[in-house]
Amino acid sequence: MSGDRSQSVNEPLPHRRPVGCTEHSWCKAVPLGTGVAVQGLLLSKPVDSSLLLSAVRRLQVFHPILRSKLHFDAAAGSFSFLTFPDSDLVISTFDLKSTTRILESAGERGAPAISRFQLIIEHEMGRNAWRDVDPSSDRDWDLLHASVYCLEEARWAVVLRFHTAACDRTAAATVMRELQVLLFRGGGEEEEGVNAEIEKLIPARKANKLFWTRGLNLLGYSLNSFRVSNIDFVDAAFPRSSHIVRLQMNSGDTQRLLVGCKSRGIKLCGALVAAALIAGRASKGRRANKCEKYAVLTLINCRPILDPPLPSNSAGFYHSGILNSHDICGREKLWELAERTYKTFAKARDSNKHFSDMGDLNFLMCRAIENPGLTPSASMRTSFISVFEDSVIDNSSSSPPQQEISMGLEDCIGCSSVHGIGPSIAFFDTVRDGCLDCACAYPSPLHSREQITKLINDMRRLLMDCDGPVVY
Repeated sequence: MSGDRSQSVNEPLPHRRPVGCTEHSWCKAVPLGTGVAVQGLLLSKPVDSSLLLSAVRRLQVFHPILRSKLHFDAAAGSFSFLTFPDSDLVISTFDLKSTTRILESAGERGAPAISRFQLIIEHEMGRNAWRDVDPSSDRDWDLLHASVYCLEEARWAVVLRFHTAACDRTAAATVMRELQVLLFRGGGEEEEGVNAEIEKLIPARKANKLFWTRGLNLLGYSLNSFRVSNIDFVDAAFPRSSHIVRLQMNSGDTQRLLVGCKSRGIKLCGALVAAALIAGRASKGRRANKCEKYAVLTLINCRPILDPPLPSNSAGFYHSGILNSHDICGREKLWELAERTYKTFAKARDSNKHFSDMGDLNFLMCRAIENPGLTPSASMRTSFISVFEDSVIDNSSSSPPQQEISMGLEDCIGCSSVHGIGPSIAFFDTVRDGCLDCACAYPSPLHSREQITKLINDMRRLLMDCDGPVVY
């Protein structure tokens, strides 16, 4: 809920930091439905509400931006983070009756194959506390929300919901692991304050670009957007929400896939991109050899390469993207395409394109938000898929020193809403205890659950049928 903290005479003033250009883009995107980041835990044992509140507030101590509020200055037309010395967070709790009412309102989402836990994650992605930000209001908006749902007699969901400008995917995953530690053991490492925005931490000269080069790049991105293809839209007019289909593989298939990637000098994202492009192209039923161009956005966690570098658990938004397009003709093989697409991305990354084009992509993102008609069918789709360069690795359940942390932990889902501006499918991949678990978020009803489920199942078959390591 939004906060309305009146400033008492003796209360210290909050620390104010204006948002950077990338954060500003997310401040404009989140109210429309893209960038509500959700991390959820499914537990078989109840969590004491006071213990949970204490743990989340300690997280806010460790990461000051999580106890900050988003402030909009109507006169200047700009956003700022206001960081207060203490937290006023309240845990939202839903008993079994309240949760059941929420699930019943899900309608078509209540299919037997969809778990109650997944439906709650989808519901949370639609709980957009920032949708109705009123520029004329003097209230400020919390960047972190926490909820507990009773799903059934012996199942509970603990969910944290973040504004992406304050907590990207890397930070959200590490913060959730820290929460598990705090719930069972305590401890934690405190940040000194809200870190600077990513633009101020880019290493010297790595974002440099000549004026005319920048203009040509913007023109190139704009023209290319009219040439790329998308998978078929089911309903481009009806109001949207974000849904999930999960791509899961057992440890044997996952390890064979990872070995195949490593032997070819690529990362898992390369295989995911290739499988998605092949499955997406096949879903349209086009004849082979009729090439189509698809856009892929690859997101890079920039923390280790900033100046100075930031720890992996630093809250904030420190990802940057590289947008590439690939011609797909319908006869590609998984590994050949994976190597081609990954090497295209790696070449752009090694040329610092994620830094030099950061401002261009932010500018185009904001223009598309303001002018949806510039996108196909006014769908606000900017790419076919988005992936992360690096997978989240989570071995907490099988690591002996962490046994007590996972007591009662049955499942985890982490993803972000995409029904505003963004890709048709966003992949949030985790290798958990050696098994691939990928939450695939998509805008509904622009795409249907049946359509995306079939595409993801086709991807799974492609990935499971891969021939393992390369033989020279």
